[in-house]
Amino acid sequence: MSTPLYEALDWGKLAPLRLRARSVADGLYAGGHRSPRRGAGVEFGGHRAYVPGDDLRWLDRRALMRHGRLLIREFESETDRALRLLVDASASMAYRSERAPGAKLAFAAIVAAALARVALASGDPVALDWLGGAERRPLPAMGGREAFDRVVGALEAVRPGGDLTLDLAGIERSVAPVARHARRGSVIVLLSDLLDLPEGTLDRFAALATRGRTLIAVRVLDPVEAEFSFEGPVRLRASEGGTLVETDAGAARTAYLAALENIATRWQDRLLEHGGRVVRAVTTDDPADTVRAVLAAAWGGAS
Repeated sequence: MSTPLYEALDWGKLAPLRLRARSVADGLYAGGHRSPRRGAGVEFGGHRAYVPGDDLRWLDRRALMRHGRLLIREFESETDRALRLLVDASASMAYRSERAPGAKLAFAAIVAAALARVALASGDPVALDWLGGAERRPLPAMGGREAFDRVVGALEAVRPGGDLTLDLAGIERSVAPVARHARRGSVIVLLSDLLDLPEGTLDRFAALATRGRTLIAVRVLDPVEAEFSFEGPVRLRASEGGTLVETDAGAARTAYLAALENIATRWQDRLLEHGGRVVRAVTTDDPADTVRAVLAAAWGGAS
């Protein structure tokens, strides 16, 4: 029986998500940092509502007995490595050329799910939120055995859509919860093509680099976008913003590739100022290589 994902997104050879993400994650390093809730220097950081799948060791039993509420005790320390995933599900992420094994959002979903599995195996909580998209389900930071299935379910349920070109308010609505809830030392990973984003998006994302947080942007492109492998006269319409261009591919290729590189360079330079980085990926790449690059940037290496 088909799922909403298959109806909404061209998965091609990248499905099924759960099995692909497991195979990618299980072949990689998991555990290159200390658990965020062990050792000296751990400080109580407040409460949040219980979410099914949370580790019951951190349930505040006093709050349950006194107030009848299920609350999870949270902690902060220098070694906190909670993973917060921010996935671009706007219209441009649904693109898939004939050369690609699947849509850009499908590739991003595999990488996101694999990263979640690695983090959870290391005892770190995982949160998920979106840029754009329809029927999307944000998930608060959670751990435990059910967390991976919840992340996969949310990634399968999202429908790509929306035009972010001029929607800076939409970007702020997505980034604001991350700014509020990402604790000291969290790793924040944005998965996006970095195309058709409103002016100011980089500023909003870079502003998250406080309290020792690590920022990583994974730029996901289709091979046709990465190489501009068109020939002769072409008529191109942007997935977002409605721009229509008629040109000769050979004459436009150099300027196009230069503009594409300029976007990546601006993001890379800005994130490097805060100790972050950009990981470049094309949907024909092995997702394991992309996950390995993120782990190396965030947790100091992968094997």
